Amino acid sequence: MLNRIKLPGVIILLSILMFGTLYGQKPYRVGTTATNSLEMGVGSDGMAMGDAFVSIPGRLSSFYWNPAGLAYLQGGEFLFMQQPWIVDINNTAFAGAYVVPGVGTVSLGLSAIDYGDIDVTTMDMQEGTGEQYTANEYTVSLGFARKLAQWFAFGANAKYVSSQIWHMKANAMAVDLGALVSTGFFSITGKEEDGLTIGMSISNYGTKMKYEGLDQVYPIDILVDESGNFKDVPGQFKMNEWELPLIFRIGVSYVPINNTYNRLTLAVDALHPNNNSESINLGSEYELKIPGTGSLFARAGYKGLYMDESVYGLTFGGGMKINMLGNTAIKVDYAYRDMDVLGNIHVYTFGINF
Repeated sequence: MLNRIKLPGVIILLSILMFGTLYGQKPYRVGTTATNSLEMGVGSDGMAMGDAFVSIPGRLSSFYWNPAGLAYLQGGEFLFMQQPWIVDINNTAFAGAYVVPGVGTVSLGLSAIDYGDIDVTTMDMQEGTGEQYTANEYTVSLGFARKLAQWFAFGANAKYVSSQIWHMKANAMAVDLGALVSTGFFSITGKEEDGLTIGMSISNYGTKMKYEGLDQVYPIDILVDESGNFKDVPGQFKMNEWELPLIFRIGVSYVPINNTYNRLTLAVDALHPNNNSESINLGSEYELKIPGTGSLFARAGYKGLYMDESVYGLTFGGGMKINMLGNTAIKVDYAYRDMDVLGNIHVYTFGINF
């Protein structure tokens, strides 16, 4: 019991020391990482809660926010997400998880972003050459999560990240690591999962990306003011390496209401990314339980509190879970996000429990 009380305190202390050391590092490295689609999130439930999801257990979308949350799944689950983004950018994600009795939960995730068709322009033809190019990114993740104790879970993902811009390609390998601690503190039901839950994760820790391909070769004249030299000879640009968007999250959640018909969850996350300022996310979820039928959900949150020059703000959404025969259930979720001058974002998620 003593070790159980000490562990959350140690996690909180280490996190405070880490944030205290990193806080105030300016200028913020905005725009210095590749494949920023890794920051867009997966799942309407987490996005509707303002991305305050690192300490929420038992959701398939946890494979993105905190893989340790998968250890609390009760059975197999499948998820499909569609997120039409700004300027015709489209983000899609698939995920599946299966609970292996006595072993843990294994998961497989695939997320892809398509930037659509873009007109090719040059300095001489600024209205377009008549050509178009495409850009896309995708990430494949394989994860594992397990409860090491009734009150402690650990999870990890191994990722392959790929990016393509016209004839240029780059790839990287990365890992996500996460932990969940159910302290049982302040539980109104006496159950540990209804008390204060602490979650922590680090996402996208991996190798750097370096773009290579045909578009590096370009005719150049190294002495434009001199005659007689070789003009327009093939030259090759040397590309720099780019880091992945590394994100450290720590958060807490609490269930102040949980009875036969109602459940309310409150959550707050603190984030430290390697390409932006620190920020706070706030989230809430209300579940109306309908015995024998399923549940209705209402969610709201705020993303990017205290972030410098944030385009984020209020989020909200809802969903439903309909129980079918046996342990099968169908889940439909929706999220809305206000991104200031960039417009409004809608996220649609469909899931099946089995």
